[in-house]
Amino acid sequence: MTNTNRRLFVLDTNVLMHDPTALFRFQEHDIFLPMIVLEELDHGKKGLSEVARNVRQVSRFIDAMIEQYDNGIDKGVPIHMKGMIDHATEASGRLFFQTQAFEGKLPRNLPGDTPDNTILAIALSLHEQYPKRKITLVSKDINLRIKASVLNLHSEDYFSDQVLDDTDLLPTGFHMLPGNFWDTHSKNMDSWQEDGKTFYRLTGPLTSEWMPGEFIILEGEQPFQAIIRDINRDIDNDTVLIETIKDYTEEHHAVWGINALNTEQNLALNLLTDPEIDFVSLLGAAGTGKTLLSLAAGLSQTLEGNRYKEIIMTRATIPVGEDIGFLPGTEEEKMAPWMGALMDNLEVLTQPSSGGSWGRGATDEFLMNKIKLRSLNFMRGRTFLGRFIIIDEAQNLTPKQMKTLVTRAGPDTKVVCLGNIAQIDTPYLTETSSGLTYVVDRFKGWQHGGHVTLKTGERSRLAGYAEEVL
Repeated sequence: MTNTNRRLFVLDTNVLMHDPTALFRFQEHDIFLPMIVLEELDHGKKGLSEVARNVRQVSRFIDAMIEQYDNGIDKGVPIHMKGMIDHATEASGRLFFQTQAFEGKLPRNLPGDTPDNTILAIALSLHEQYPKRKITLVSKDINLRIKASVLNLHSEDYFSDQVLDDTDLLPTGFHMLPGNFWDTHSKNMDSWQEDGKTFYRLTGPLTSEWMPGEFIILEGEQPFQAIIRDINRDIDNDTVLIETIKDYTEEHHAVWGINALNTEQNLALNLLTDPEIDFVSLLGAAGTGKTLLSLAAGLSQTLEGNRYKEIIMTRATIPVGEDIGFLPGTEEEKMAPWMGALMDNLEVLTQPSSGGSWGRGATDEFLMNKIKLRSLNFMRGRTFLGRFIIIDEAQNLTPKQMKTLVTRAGPDTKVVCLGNIAQIDTPYLTETSSGLTYVVDRFKGWQHGGHVTLKTGERSRLAGYAEEVL
């Protein structure tokens, strides 16, 4: 442990509970695991929650590393799990364990024998024993990092799970074009119609910023909106295939009685009703219409177009992944309290029904036969064929949970992820590490996926004003 060129990271338990592959994310540097961390991992291994699964995976990683190395653990175990995970080849440090009691004691202003204070005492002792090494305590617990700062001990958050450095880097899903767009991009342009759709193939300087699945918008006297279907990258010029989209702001283009109230909603409805788009992500604050538009598109394509067999709705329950068995009834009845947004939006979608309250009640019952509520607890191993899947409150899912859900999609299935990354309730998740941020970033540029950030609230003038001032 005397190599001063390598940093020594002391890991808190919550880092491994959050990301079991954290052991392989520190490149050439060394890792130290206090005994109390192994104890907490042992206590957290039982159950079917996401945290328990992560803990069991960490234990398997550690066991496999120790088993591969038969020279004892006093001088550290090489962190080398090539072929086990994608980033394993980047790790070349050593994993050290606490093999003896440390004599270092906490300062008097931090009394008690809590796990956090024990980890602090061990990190301070390491700092005293190896003054030439940079000792860093890594924790997702902000309060532990604050206590470390009070003790003049270097600490950091765990950043390797972050998808982006800043959420401002997330795509909006569309590009606003300058007024002279056609002057600079109409040279050698081809256009044609096919199956009632209008296509253009063009080149120009702005195409280097575009990606498939995004929209281009030209405002003015002759407005123009199109979706980018394909791009052929070339050293000299990029050739882009675009297709004009429907204007759902017009009454005769309503989707289940719903019209787009702004440009972003129009783009969202185009993605939601496009058979060439298999994955849709919609970001936006409360009241921007994410759930209403998704439900309207799902009902239209399920009941009118017969494109999908049924609509499946799921969302993260708080606490995420914990057992919901204490609620009475079937799986759908257990999920009902979490699906208030579904009921609120169904009321809007069925309001015009004739026949008074009885007619609306019959309509609601008929629609609910085509809408299934599912808990993410029971998604593993399933395959959904020909379904319209809506994942609500997706910002509260981890990237691993999001992968589990999206990979459930079978042939002819569309997955729609909705959420607001400014309202995250899951512990240790942030705007830059949320599963919703993860899928938006990973799916950008795929021609069968699309994303739109909804900016304008349309719920009511009260809600809109509250969003600005509160």
